[in-house]
Amino acid sequence: MPPLWPRESAITARSPANRFPNGTVCMNVKAYMAELGRNARTASRLVAAASTGDKNRALLATAEALNASREQLLAANSKDMQAGREQQLDEALLDRLELTPARIDAMIEGLQQVAALPDPCGEITDMSYRPTGIQVGRMRVPLGVIGIIYESRPNVTIDAASLCLKSGNATILRGGKEALHSNQAIAACVREGLKAAGLPETAVQVIETTDREAVGELITMPDYVDVIVPRGGKGLIERISTDARVPVIKHLDGICHVYIDDQADLDKAFNIAVNAKTHRYGVCNAMETLLVHAGVAEVILPKLAAAYGEKGVELRGCERTRALIEAGAASEEDWGTEYLAPVLSIKVVDDMQGAMDHIATYSSAHTESIVTENYTRARQFLAQVDSSSVMVNASTRFADGFEYGLGAEIGISTDKIHARGPVGLEGLTSQKYVVFGDGHIRD
Repeated sequence: MPPLWPRESAITARSPANRFPNGTVCMNVKAYMAELGRNARTASRLVAAASTGDKNRALLATAEALNASREQLLAANSKDMQAGREQQLDEALLDRLELTPARIDAMIEGLQQVAALPDPCGEITDMSYRPTGIQVGRMRVPLGVIGIIYESRPNVTIDAASLCLKSGNATILRGGKEALHSNQAIAACVREGLKAAGLPETAVQVIETTDREAVGELITMPDYVDVIVPRGGKGLIERISTDARVPVIKHLDGICHVYIDDQADLDKAFNIAVNAKTHRYGVCNAMETLLVHAGVAEVILPKLAAAYGEKGVELRGCERTRALIEAGAASEEDWGTEYLAPVLSIKVVDDMQGAMDHIATYSSAHTESIVTENYTRARQFLAQVDSSSVMVNASTRFADGFEYGLGAEIGISTDKIHARGPVGLEGLTSQKYVVFGDGHIRD
């Protein structure tokens, strides 16, 4: 068969990242991505029919392959780290990029944890007899082929591959160019695991080219890809959401709020407000705006300001806030900003309705929390605040798949169709109706 790529294009033949696993040089991104798509679609049917035992064997064999390939993984990662330093990537990005023995241990443990999770596929629920005598219920089934686009952290390759495989899906993964060598080394371990379990190695494919055109093709292949999950910065996710011809599971911002009610236990409120902001700064479930009832602001805000000051958090507040504590002036832009940094906006409100109105105006529908001992208000807050996670007397930092008992998550969804909130195994499946009869015909 003549080669599909008779001449070089923007992708050079010199880089192994621009070759198929069989060594064929990829010189046409569109044709390359179509081939990945066809492979994934074929593999998805086989994986959907695989037993729980086979999927678990693949996951555990991948864990063994990672353990046996530690030197190769670290060597590949060192190439990425060296290239990153030469490109003057910032320290935070280099930290996310680095693979350490401990992080390899964590990837292995993650595979083992996913293998131990219940398999959602094939579960039949809501069975009931109809007046005609038939039984009707719903069966949980895989989505099919999932495309995942992510940046920096090579461990996401394992997270995504394991969750997609356990939920019966094939996946096409596009990691960041800065982690190219690391991701390919991890992909080799995944292929070993799939092969050991007798599953198609194309059930998990990691795109080998850094050409951005590959992303454009991936998100516009509805014949081959059923859903896209972007994980990265707002710019990446906005681009994917705008250009995709495939459904997208996403969240753009994590503008999370904590509201301290005038009937709150102030010790609880203090601990929650400090934890929600300072536990980690660069995460999507960190609090970005604190709302405080005017009835307790004079008592709680000075204590919080002192605690935030000790941790180096910059405060920006409304006029009423600045009358009580030292803070910069919060602008209109601040209320709608996800800082991902030690910066916090604070607003004093007259009542819970004022807090909910502010949330409705500025929230990104990620996570909101109320601190109150008033059960009626707590229930009203839960019912009326329209975000993917709404909490009572708890830090927003709990908005996480692991903390919710999902075992792991592929990401957070702030959409309202299909999956919402942390997306675990169940979020990577759908349902179909199943009907049981005994020769029944419709009159």
